[in-house]
Parts: sequence; structure tokens; C-alpha cells
Amino acid sequence: MKLILHLFILKFLLSSLLASNSDKPNIIFILTDDQRYDEIGAVGNFPWLVTPNLDKLLNEGIHFENAFVTTSLCGPSRASFLTGTYANHHGVVVNEYIDYDKNLPTFATLLQDAGYSTAYFGKWHQAMHNRPRPGFDKWMVFWGQGKYYNDALLTETGENFYIPEGKYLTDQLNELAIDYIDNASKGDQPFLLYLSHKALHEPFTPPDRHKNLYKDMAVPTQDDLRDDMSKKPEYIQTMAKKNRERGGGIAPIHWKIPDKMRTVTAVDEGVGMIFKKLEEEGMLSNTVVIFAGDNGYFVSEHGGLHDKRKAYEESIRIPLLMWNPFEKQPNKIDSIALNIDLAPYICDLANVKIPKHMHGKSWKNILRGKKSGRDGFLYEYYRENQYRPTGGFGGTPTILAYRTEDWKYVTYPEANYISELYDLSNDPKELYNLIDDPDHTKMANKLEKSLTKLLKTIDYKPPTRIRGEGKSIKEIYKN
Repeated sequence: MKLILHLFILKFLLSSLLASNSDKPNIIFILTDDQRYDEIGAVGNFPWLVTPNLDKLLNEGIHFENAFVTTSLCGPSRASFLTGTYANHHGVVVNEYIDYDKNLPTFATLLQDAGYSTAYFGKWHQAMHNRPRPGFDKWMVFWGQGKYYNDALLTETGENFYIPEGKYLTDQLNELAIDYIDNASKGDQPFLLYLSHKALHEPFTPPDRHKNLYKDMAVPTQDDLRDDMSKKPEYIQTMAKKNRERGGGIAPIHWKIPDKMRTVTAVDEGVGMIFKKLEEEGMLSNTVVIFAGDNGYFVSEHGGLHDKRKAYEESIRIPLLMWNPFEKQPNKIDSIALNIDLAPYICDLANVKIPKHMHGKSWKNILRGKKSGRDGFLYEYYRENQYRPTGGFGGTPTILAYRTEDWKYVTYPEANYISELYDLSNDPKELYNLIDDPDHTKMANKLEKSLTKLLKTIDYKPPTRIRGEGKSIKEIYKN
């Protein structure tokens, strides 16, 4: 009888401990820059990529196979991750000039208020300056876009931490993350660590140890010759023609692909370091690790496009992986997941009430096989030379699009370009624009109504254009 009682008490204590641990787990969010959804070896499009730790996470953790951003541009996407809102709501529609609306709580401020120790390391890239932002106790951030070598990080005390000469930025950030986890393991607070890499952004500089990766690899062009460019908007046709002319028939970005993909291996090594540290400290059972990219990237699709911004899949689709000991693993999630969903999901993880202003939906339902409650989502991009005080980046017009699981409808509200309609279930590469096909008029009208309804639901207002032409960078950053 005594033994049974002791076993019952032990079982109760263990279940109580697990409940306590899962009430406020540690959370690590790792964000890369310009990493396509398929720039992980295990995805299979580029199986020769050296990403063993991300491969392991994809195969043994949770893989969101259909993850997207709602604006394919670094600053707006990062603000959406933080606030859980579309760009038209948080106000960041370009890089470098402004931060998100500070009246909006972020997952960092909410978790800090709930007793979490919080840290941010790496790239910010909304307003370019690297002064500390709300919600983070520990802050080590470089200025603007950052440099792969010889950069400095501003700390929460206002002092500069100079990265040793010759040290690779990705390696330094990985080490800072490990040190932070080591210190956090000695405390009694749950922690939130946000690790934000410069990689895989141009100039695509890998560390010396990886500079010969793929040196004998003949990377095939991603430009599908079946792509009916004649049905694409005129600005896409013009861009494609210029890119092909510059590259002698092949998009210039094509020759840079190996360098871009070399930069991910150092990121991957950091992921391995983080998991090894968590295991050493006995923290794997109470830590959720989320890995994502801030937007996709063209590497010659659609007539030779490069960069991002457009509403095509290569631009808006991102890698999204998670280690979560409180959910079924391994697990493949095919429901749509968005960057605006991160903030409400992190609130769920930390047992914090999700604010009503968040447009995103927690992943809790889709992780457990339920519907997300989302029919489709808004993709928005705003022509940057109308919203940046110093102009520039005017090649891609303002875009409002609506994507469901099977269809995409793309409009250009500020320009006289043809709209686009793609049947993603039969044409996943978006080769054939069906907008003028009489057999699909009904679907186009349906998606247009869905887009209009969603805009009304979120109380959409076009962003206010930034005024301040002629101001110096210092004047802009005073605020």
C-alpha cells in the first residue's frame, strides 16, 4: 500500500512539474534573411545543400510545408513577425526608415511583461539604427544591413561590442546565442531568445571554410521555358528581358546561387550548436525552437527574376521549422502558415492572452489537425519610391493579392497592369496566367470578392506615404 501511495505521489509530482514547465516554456526564434523555402537540403529541390542540422529538424521536428510571408521585404516582414499584423496596420512598408507602430504590443513586450527574460541578437532592419527597442532585456544588434566581417553590435547599455577582426558575423551571433542560453540555464526565469541573422543576404559572403562548397556544382537555371511571359504584366516582361540581356541569355543572379547557398551552412552549424547546448543543459524538454526565413527569393524564375517583392511563390514562400516537445513530432503540416501567425502562437505557448489587434492565427489548431479558420490571406507590397524619403526601388508596383490553398489572384491597384490568376493545384510554378480565360472568370470574380471582404475585415487603409524628402539619414533616425 505504501509503495502504491509513493508511486502515486511521484506520478503527481512529475505531472505537476511537466505542467509547470509547459506553462511557460523557453522559446528560441531563429530568423534568416532572404532564405527561400527550398534552401534546405532535405526539402529536395537542392539536395546537395550542406544543412545537416536543418535537415534533422525538418525530419524529426515539425515542418510547415506551406509557409508564407504577407509582404516579401525584410523590414515589413520582420514587423509582421513581431506584431502579428499586416503591414498596412503596423506601418512598416519599406526597409530602413521606420519601426512598427509602438502602440502595438509585440510578442517580445508581452512575454517580457509575463516574466520572461528576453534577448535580441543580430539584424533589426526596420528603422536602420541599432538602438534598443521595447521588449528586450538583452540587446546586441548591428547597424542597418550589417557586414559579414568587421562589424560591431550595439548593446543594451549603449556600448559597442566590436566583433574580432576576421571573425565571421554568423559565427559571432551563434556564439552569442550559446552564451545567452548558458547564462539563462543558471537562472529561474523562462527565456525568449530572438536570433536574427544577416545570412543569406547579399553580398553572399560565406566564411573561408565554406568557400569551396559546390565549386564543381553546375546549378541548373530555375527559369522554366514553358513560362508564358506574354500573359504576365508588362513590368515583369520588361524586367525579364533586361535581366536576360545583362546575363547573356541567363539571369545574372544565376551565377551567384552557389555563393548564396554557401552562406546557409554557417547558419546550419549554429542551429546544431543551439540544440547541442540545450541537450547538455537538459533543456530540450522545455524549449520550443522555431526557425524561419524573412521572405523568399528569386534565383532566375519567371524569365530571369532575382530578389523578391513580387507575389509569386518563390518570393513569398519561406522555410518554417519547429522543435516543440509539447506537440506531436515528427509532423508535416500542409495547412497555410503565415509570418503574422508567429506572434499569436508564441503568446499561446507562453500562456499569454492573444491581443485582439493581431491579424494572425495561432498554429495551435493546425498542429492538432484542425482547420485554421482561414480561407485565404492578403499579400501586400507597396512601391517603395513612393514611401521612402530618398526614393529608389520603384521597379515593382504596389501589389494587393489574395492566396488560398489552391488559387492566387494578384492585382495592381496603383498601376494599369493586367491582373493575374493562377490555378496553383494544377500550375504550382505559376506559368500560365488565366485572368483572360473565359472559363475562369467566375473564379477571378470570387477571389476579387474575397480580397475585398478581407480588406474590410482588417479595416484596411493604404499606408501613409512618408514625407521628408531631402532629410538627412540622421534627421530621419532621430525618431
